[in-house]
Amino acid sequence: MLLPPLEPAIFLRRPNRFVAEVRTGRRTVLAHVPNTGRMRELLVEGRRVWVAPRPEVEGRATACDLVLVALSPKGGPLVSLDSRLPPRLIEEALAARRLAPFHGYSRVERERPFGDSRLDLLLSGPQGTCYIEAKSCNRVESGVALFPDAVTQRGARHLRDLAAAVRAGHRAAVLFTVQRQDASSFATDPCDPDFGQAFREARAAGVEAYAYPCRVTVREVILVPKPLPIVALVE
Repeated sequence: MLLPPLEPAIFLRRPNRFVAEVRTGRRTVLAHVPNTGRMRELLVEGRRVWVAPRPEVEGRATACDLVLVALSPKGGPLVSLDSRLPPRLIEEALAARRLAPFHGYSRVERERPFGDSRLDLLLSGPQGTCYIEAKSCNRVESGVALFPDAVTQRGARHLRDLAAAVRAGHRAAVLFTVQRQDASSFATDPCDPDFGQAFREARAAGVEAYAYPCRVTVREVILVPKPLPIVALVE
């Protein structure tokens, strides 16, 4: 997926979960943070980031969106921060037939309700229907991609509704989109035991789980179609 034109900046601080202060040239501006996760290991003062300037709109307090961050103060590999991207990345990969587990579906719908949730994608075709919930992951420790990085009751509810979809006769899957390329495996983060329990119960009920890394540059974010192994951590 192509990104909008980006400008380099320096991260200064994050006054709240929706806003960051960044320095672009000699100016300090406010940037919208399109991700409510903590990201404390990524959003470090002095870290290089890339922002997408936005036109002035009445009522908008931020001048740009925070899009990418470098993994080290000197640059290096990039991490995509935008938690809105995963459904679009998955939809793009489906259209290009790059996700082998989901070949054969002829129709893709967005934001379909099931149970108490609106799930990201509904695939349909001759073999039936498949509900997909896409999760954004950008935390990696010792090669393990971890989700979530904060308690998410909504995320646990999505998993339980996916399990209910399986019991109702549908296929269902959760896809963790790891928006960086340095992970070698995936696990649920012990910071949220309820999510971890819901994940185990969902898999036991027949919900499929996949974790896909991404190739990230200042021009594009591309889902890599080779899934990461899903491992169990001691919680």
